[in-house]
Amino acid sequence: MPENSTTIRSALRWWIFAVILVADILDLLSTTVTAIAAPSVVRDLDAPVSLTPWLGSTYALALGSILVVGGRIGDRYGYRRSFLVGIAGFGAASLLCALAWDPASIIGARLLQGAFGALLIPQGFSILLRAFPRTELGRVFGLFGPLMAVGSISGPVVAGLLIQADPLGLGWRGVFAANLVLALVVLLIAARVLPADHERRAVAIDPLAALLLMLGVLGVLGGLIQSADGGWTPLPCSAIVVGAALLALFTRRQIRGGNPLLAPALFRNRGFVAGLLVASLFFAAVAGLLYVTSLYLQTGLRLAPLWTSEIMAPLSVGIIIASFSARGAIARLGRRLVTVGLTLTGAGVLGLLASTGAGAPTWLFTVPLFVCGLGMGCCFGSLFAVTLGDVDEEQAGSASGTLNAVQQIVNAVGSAAVSTIFLTVGAHHDALSGLLVTLLGVLGVIVLCGLCLPLLPRTALADHH
Repeated sequence: MPENSTTIRSALRWWIFAVILVADILDLLSTTVTAIAAPSVVRDLDAPVSLTPWLGSTYALALGSILVVGGRIGDRYGYRRSFLVGIAGFGAASLLCALAWDPASIIGARLLQGAFGALLIPQGFSILLRAFPRTELGRVFGLFGPLMAVGSISGPVVAGLLIQADPLGLGWRGVFAANLVLALVVLLIAARVLPADHERRAVAIDPLAALLLMLGVLGVLGGLIQSADGGWTPLPCSAIVVGAALLALFTRRQIRGGNPLLAPALFRNRGFVAGLLVASLFFAAVAGLLYVTSLYLQTGLRLAPLWTSEIMAPLSVGIIIASFSARGAIARLGRRLVTVGLTLTGAGVLGLLASTGAGAPTWLFTVPLFVCGLGMGCCFGSLFAVTLGDVDEEQAGSASGTLNAVQQIVNAVGSAAVSTIFLTVGAHHDALSGLLVTLLGVLGVIVLCGLCLPLLPRTALADHH
């Protein structure tokens, strides 16, 4: 197989692009479909309601905590080999999800899915850099955001359709069976089109740093989720404290170690750190918002999965419209575009608060969800580009990888934390009270993000890919 972009035919390059894109969409679908499928899974497995946040969080937890290590594995053992192992393992884990027989089995399968996803996803960026000439990279990566947004609309809708149609009597299991089919198609095509590369024995991986990161995130997230079921007892509190201590040890080792997983120089850049903070808060808040809205519609209003997915579809439409519209304005507007996105998202949350009155028709949710989608679409690409605005060109790759890993981790933490609030308040009062409290919490986080905006770089990195 060819080893650099000058020897790869143009048609083959776009097959490579398609393979990487579909793999990334598979990752996206695996994160979003559980928002629709979770109530059906809980009922079918006769599981406690506390399983709900675990279904959404365990995948993103494994993915986010291993993602940085997955990138280093690709550097060490080859991107093509790592990608193929990742997609094969992802498909096998999807099969285990579809065959799950109790809560523990599906949680274990979701963890495996996330772990193989962490091996799969980081290789795409490196493969595309080697497949396309530098003059085409702007076009290649410029297509990624909008196409991923288009893919995002299919996740909840397809999940709702599959559960409603119940093909072969599979119910929610059909969602994971579809993942398996897509993974097999990607594996077969990838084996034929991905360029070969070689091992790089000089690349070192720090196993202790990787273990500290994974166990630290597991402790913090596990404590948050456990508190939804049993309250703030000594067990979840201890898990959070131990997890935070392990993350502190990870940070210390990153600063002093010879083979850091994350570049320490990045964290001496004030603009990057501020952007990382704002991005973390924003992604955590919106991940929790999407998850809790779906839970409320299904458990609070007793809507069917298909009807829930149709009500939430305008949010994805908003993301698509804003992603395409804002793509050309990121370099020109910089953090002002982030301000627009935060404002629209906040306005959408206020609209959701106004749409939750007693007896209000459910279709009222569609308008504020569409506005939220517009805000998210403005923020997703611009937050990354602005955060990288003051980063040196040679550090842009490491900084992008760090942002990607942090996004996956905070997606898990956001879903767990916000759904924990919803379930805790709902258990003591009702689902509507839980929704109102979580919406107010999300609105508070968005306001906090707005207050931090002056710390961000004024301009975006125009072509950080």
